[in-house]
Amino acid sequence: MKKVVSVSLGSSKRNHKVETTILGEEFSIERIGMDGDMNKAMAKMRELDGKVDAIGLGGTDLYLHAGGRRYSFRESKKFLTCLPNTPLVDGSYLKNTIERRVIYYVEEELGYRWAGRKVLQMAAVDRFGMAEALVSRKADVIFGDIMFALGLNIPIRSLKTLSRAFRIVAPIIMSMPISWIYPTGEAQEKTSDKYYSLFHDIEAITGDYLFIKKYMPPDMTGKVIITNTVTADDVEELRKRKAKMLITATPEMEGRSFGTNVMEAVLAALAGKAPADMTPQELDALLAKVDFKPRVVEF
Repeated sequence: MKKVVSVSLGSSKRNHKVETTILGEEFSIERIGMDGDMNKAMAKMRELDGKVDAIGLGGTDLYLHAGGRRYSFRESKKFLTCLPNTPLVDGSYLKNTIERRVIYYVEEELGYRWAGRKVLQMAAVDRFGMAEALVSRKADVIFGDIMFALGLNIPIRSLKTLSRAFRIVAPIIMSMPISWIYPTGEAQEKTSDKYYSLFHDIEAITGDYLFIKKYMPPDMTGKVIITNTVTADDVEELRKRKAKMLITATPEMEGRSFGTNVMEAVLAALAGKAPADMTPQELDALLAKVDFKPRVVEF
């Protein structure tokens, strides 16, 4: 049996474990939250090194992408030193492939036309492929990177502006502690009404669910949510708030849609190497074989 573990800086309350079969291989897939404790997360990775087939890094990214450039979190790079024997992935390759494709899937398979739709993407530098796909389909997108990551009420309405702005602030952001930018540990349970008014005219919301969960208003009537890493409780909460539809780029596994870092670790376990070490042709061929289907929940 192949073993894949996601070591996440997120809350241990969202832990999950499943056993499943993918391409004829039996898998044990587990997510372990470290409640925001980086040292604990690094110790867990060292403990697992050489004992599992691949490890996913959750609750943060190794890299962010914007305008054709790649930026590295100084703090996250420490994780790379923990695993001399086991591949470590953060989901960035899948974010640029299956999350880009889910935008096309929603239009072509579900008939939800993007042109002219008012869309809020919580953070584009975390999901630049999805952002580019929305723009290519002529959606009216607000990118919330500066608002939700830095707390500044500055909505961005073009990828060119985002790339220019991020180029300026990247040296500061990438050197910050991860917990200042992204909710980790107990901070994942906190909510804020700061941007409720921004959501009023929005028809679709895309991006990281923890950002969505933190800022979404009580009334989500008629809104389409495209995200990942949702639990059964998260689905029920969206139902109560009267959302129209939930779509996740990764499939449901026993009530949970795992993050892209988990599914990327599955690919690494199948291939025997991380996507970073595969050619684009190898990665595309493997994705075609696995054929991850989006999960669609209509409320």
